Amino acid sequence: MAKAKFVIQQGKGGYRFNLLSTNSEPILHSERYNTKDSAKRGIHSVMKHAGDLANFVEKTAKNGQSYFNLRAANNRVIGTSEMYSSGAACKNGIKAVQRVAASAEIEDQS
Repeated sequence: MAKAKFVIQQGKGGYRFNLLSTNSEPILHSERYNTKDSAKRGIHSVMKHAGDLANFVEKTAKNGQSYFNLRAANNRVIGTSEMYSSGAACKNGIKAVQRVAASAEIEDQS
């Protein structure tokens, strides 16, 4: 069975990471970081905070789609989900992040 993984990529202006589920679908993405080390610290923060449901904040976009943010203890957003067609699908996305984040591998593609 495939493992979930964090993928670090370098783009314009810095580094980002995505958390990919076991079927390689993106379930969480980061903000842009200035350095690779900062992105790695962001990944470790996701691993640490994803286990606590209280760190997830569900939102509704202007187009009516649902998404969530994962927040660190300092209330800073450390990851944002993809858009979901319903609140139920969004809740399933949160469960997926909770299930895989702590044990996901880290793949550096930068």
